[in-house]
Amino acid sequence: MRQVIALGGGGFSMEPDNPLLDLYILHQSGKTTPKICFIPTASGDSDNYIARFYSFFEKQNCKASHLSLFKPQTRDLQSYLLEKDIIYVGGGNTKNMLVLWKEWGIDTILQTAWEQGIVLAGVSAGSICWFEEGVTDSYGGKLEQINCLGFLSGSNCPHYDGETNRRPSYQQLVGKGEMKAGIATDDGVALHFINQELREIVSSRPNAKAYNVYLDKTVKELELDVRYLGQAD
Repeated sequence: MRQVIALGGGGFSMEPDNPLLDLYILHQSGKTTPKICFIPTASGDSDNYIARFYSFFEKQNCKASHLSLFKPQTRDLQSYLLEKDIIYVGGGNTKNMLVLWKEWGIDTILQTAWEQGIVLAGVSAGSICWFEEGVTDSYGGKLEQINCLGFLSGSNCPHYDGETNRRPSYQQLVGKGEMKAGIATDDGVALHFINQELREIVSSRPNAKAYNVYLDKTVKELELDVRYLGQAD
């Protein structure tokens, strides 16, 4: 199975006391003790970000590691990544991340990992990167369209409820035809794709939502079914 789990926001970096999404990701590997590798390129390999990753995942029943492109652990990046069960991409500057990935061949390695059944996951920049297009603030100033890896069709907008300008900017880009139709996700929502089909939408917050955003003469927003991973009140 080719799996992608795209978080609009949440996970260990945004919800350190709410493990629901990250535990969901670990479960999808089907392994008793999955090997999970964090790629923090978009944050410039932030030491604090990496430390928070280990702080959470080393307490779980898994084997945690990370890949640095600023201080590479090995010259054989392909072998290093392809022996993992889960690859988890962090947030930050999507443009810089994609440029570095191409230079180092990480984009090609990730496609191989995906095709081999390694679970690909990520938040924010680590969410939009799997789609054809995403909404990014990587260029500074306003939110803009960015071309991504294209493993999944259409576009993606994270932080739909978490940042004031996300919703109107995404709708404007789709409405003007500057972006393809796609899926917007609130913070705390994850899209789970299997073989390029959206199989399930889950959340760590009881009221978090996801939407299909598309152009039909005017921009339309269709709310999608989301399954809350916690206990219902």
